[in-house]
Amino acid sequence: MDGERAVDLAAISTEFVKVTVVAKAGGQQVQLAIPPQFAFLLTDTSPVEDDWLVGEWLAPHGRILIGPNGGVTTLEAGEYRLWIKFLGGSETPVYRTGTITVY
Repeated sequence: MDGERAVDLAAISTEFVKVTVVAKAGGQQVQLAIPPQFAFLLTDTSPVEDDWLVGEWLAPHGRILIGPNGGVTTLEAGEYRLWIKFLGGSETPVYRTGTITVY
């Protein structure tokens, strides 16, 4: 998955979900050191603290492994809203980045 598009995934699949994140300071791209966090929600509500799962950076993507074979989490069938947040200097941007349909 790569931000703002719908993706279909099998519940038995284990794979990375990724979101492109480009952080800039003074017009120059910077590497973010603190891992991104992801939330997968079945509703249109905003994530709360317990919803966030830690991913990793593989520039220019934040990514998280999901699925039953070693994933950070396993998603049951449903339509999920994907959120990402990360620390960028004094800011902590939070974005809803797309939808994942798990079948």
